[in-house]
Amino acid sequence: MKKYFFIIVMIVSFFRSSSQDSNQEFYRSDTLKIKKKVQFIVLPVIFYTPETQFGFGGGLQTFFFNQTNIYNARESNIMLTAIYTTEKQFILDVIPKIYFNLGNLFLDGLFKYKVFPNSFWGIGNNTPEDNLERYNMRSTIFKVALLQRLPPDLNFGFEYRYEKHTMLELDSAGQLISEDIPGSSGATINGLSFVFNLDSRDNVFSSVKGSFMQLTAGFSAKAIGASHSYNKYIIDLRKYFPIREKSSIATQFYFESTFGDIPFQTKAYLGGGERMRGFFRGRYIDDHMYVVQAEYRNRFAKRWIVAGFGALGEVASRPREFISDVKYSLGGGIRFQIIKSNPTLLRLDVGFGKGGNSGVYFGVNEAF
Repeated sequence: MKKYFFIIVMIVSFFRSSSQDSNQEFYRSDTLKIKKKVQFIVLPVIFYTPETQFGFGGGLQTFFFNQTNIYNARESNIMLTAIYTTEKQFILDVIPKIYFNLGNLFLDGLFKYKVFPNSFWGIGNNTPEDNLERYNMRSTIFKVALLQRLPPDLNFGFEYRYEKHTMLELDSAGQLISEDIPGSSGATINGLSFVFNLDSRDNVFSSVKGSFMQLTAGFSAKAIGASHSYNKYIIDLRKYFPIREKSSIATQFYFESTFGDIPFQTKAYLGGGERMRGFFRGRYIDDHMYVVQAEYRNRFAKRWIVAGFGALGEVASRPREFISDVKYSLGGGIRFQIIKSNPTLLRLDVGFGKGGNSGVYFGVNEAF
């Protein structure tokens, strides 16, 4: 899961069942035995980000071991989570990742429903801190991508996206209530994207070697029911360099560019637990954004990893305005591998950004 950062409670029972066999099995911290075609894992979760503060809830993950990508041993699964935060936010996620035809066809989907009180400082790369206002919004998001594999590591296909954003509460003295900002009275997104990627990572949770390069080009159009028409382009480039036996360096270049009538809900958001840790996600918003970041990771014990990271980036109304006021962030953290034979990690990061910004990120798996 890419959009939220979960901590699996350290002391947790895993419940597994199968339509093929009624015998119970469970995870041990040092072994992972898979005998069934279908496996259910029920887990309580707790997480923390600057945008949500503490969140609590539960999840159900279903694995389908007879639908595996044989080229990189990734299993089909569906993840269901429901969470509530101390900021009075409610989020329901259903995330299917299903492989067909031995991994030659991949379905990547998302259904999200959320009621999400949030913060807004305005549009631009230099919005002052005292612009802060609060708003509450209800969102329903549905997307599904179908990708065809081209041996050995290329994938391409199309993604359909629908979003409905309804404003519930606005600050009476804020910018959004004036309705001068696109999306301030709500927004409906309806569109299609072309997706092309190359993925040679050793695993998707905590990569040590390999590459990930993805290009997404899409649109939303009033002609098919959207409230706003625009085009969006995203470039996501990642490279992982193993250093000696226990260390690695991860690098990422991320670029997002949007043209047209763009609601603030779909503009480029700087900050958060994935890009520019140390900044509140959405502290700076605009039509265009780039982020360059790198992270050094060292496995100093069998299940423990220490990391240090740095990032540069900014948003702009036009790409030619880049480099006018570059933002930066620095930080570090620690990771713990829950199960010896599974690469899933618990992650705790602390980031510090330009201008006195900071954030603590308590979640699962690496940021990129």
